[in-house]
Amino acid sequence: MGGGGKSKEMPLEFTPTWVVASVCTVIVVISLALERLLHILGKYLKKKNKKPLYEALQKVKEELMLLGFISLLLTVFQSAISRICIRESLMLHMLPCKMESKHAKVTEHFASSFFSGISGSGRRLLSGGSSDITCPVGKVPMFSLEALHQLHIFIFVLAIAHVVFCVLTMILGGARIQQWKHWEDAIAQENYDTDKVLSSKVTHVQQHAFIREHFLGIGEGSALLSWLHSFVKQFYGSVTKSDYITLRLGFINTHCKGNPKFNFHRYMVRALEADFKKVVGISWYLWIFVVIFLLLNVGGWHTYFWIAFIPLILLLAVGAKLEHVISQLAHDVAAKHSAIQGDLVVQPSDDHFWFRRPRIILYLIHFILFQNAFEIAFFFWILTTYGFDTCIMGQVRYIVPRLIIGVIIQILCSYSTLPLYAIVTQMGSFFKKAIFDEHVHEGLVGWQQKVKQKKALRAANGQDGSSQAGKSDGSSTVIQLQKMAQRDSLMEEGDAKPLNQ
Repeated sequence: MGGGGKSKEMPLEFTPTWVVASVCTVIVVISLALERLLHILGKYLKKKNKKPLYEALQKVKEELMLLGFISLLLTVFQSAISRICIRESLMLHMLPCKMESKHAKVTEHFASSFFSGISGSGRRLLSGGSSDITCPVGKVPMFSLEALHQLHIFIFVLAIAHVVFCVLTMILGGARIQQWKHWEDAIAQENYDTDKVLSSKVTHVQQHAFIREHFLGIGEGSALLSWLHSFVKQFYGSVTKSDYITLRLGFINTHCKGNPKFNFHRYMVRALEADFKKVVGISWYLWIFVVIFLLLNVGGWHTYFWIAFIPLILLLAVGAKLEHVISQLAHDVAAKHSAIQGDLVVQPSDDHFWFRRPRIILYLIHFILFQNAFEIAFFFWILTTYGFDTCIMGQVRYIVPRLIIGVIIQILCSYSTLPLYAIVTQMGSFFKKAIFDEHVHEGLVGWQQKVKQKKALRAANGQDGSSQAGKSDGSSTVIQLQKMAQRDSLMEEGDAKPLNQ
């Protein structure tokens, strides 16, 4: 172990014990601190009765466990992978960085990312601990230990970036949705009664603010104008007060007409929190996207640049579609009525959504957030690992637009698309299970169980049917309410039929 030049890597048996103990202590302390932080956060969410967010936190823990398992596999099998030798000619195709010549040594940055180098003799030496790995003449190692280590870091950075970006989007989008609360409070203070509103006055449809904002007439060009209007409107005032009041009234009239003072805002927030559990996870099809990108990241193709437009195009399409759903609701009313008794009421329907599936919007938002996080994570991983001037990073004229697009996607998704999703997807034919408060749901479950126990006890005591008749109405009512509360468990997508059906 000399003072200058290259020093040979020492195995654990020749490493001072104080070094081993110090490194283990630091790693254990950081891991325990993170675990306790997640535990405290989970207890806080349960205390605040934020079950959807608590389930999202559990999803984050699952992702961390998956990362740990990936890390374990890479660590255990890294030596075996690095000993796999393949023909040298196979390593000369689909390279992220171009080589100077067919048999010349690859550039330093490319060597760090994929393989250490190809010598003119056809042999390759890979420093992998205490011994070097050699391959037969004409073959080279498929993957170096250093490349495996850097790939491991990239996967970890990607998962963390995705979770952080999702949380940031939910916080900013939630703050935007929270601004609508004063509209809900104003309605509550006015002792809003749906039945009175629906029958106490005559509304001229064309003069209603909701219709004036969204109905562009009937004709051959009206559909195109409606789409253009929807596309532009997502950039400013995506949800106005008239939108909120009208959509709220349409939801209550369709799904819970018997509860005219239903807190639509609180329900909408709970439904969004429940959907966050889906968004924060990294599903299998997203990992497939990562693999496809790594396959197509060939030098000269600028895949990292062109792929940045995918989430932007999808986000603009989703925002325009959500706005267009509102326009369609306005068109349905305006095309059928010139004046109506009571206030203007829209009719929610799955027909307005792609393939009659409002939940498709959630999957698209999930992919958009992941792909945007992927772009940013890939940029910072290259920057911190290889530097700004590496060939993998690409040219400046491709880098700057990627970063600008990433910022635009994050802002637009947080302040426009996510709030639009929160309210417009409630305009489907079914409501979401978040319509039931957790304490109400649990109370109904407990109530039904007690009724069943009393019924079984009476049957065991041999009581006649007349004594049970007095209890039948109450028991049937409880069972009916319980069936309503448990409809969410019968539907995989988390929707249920309207309450008034």
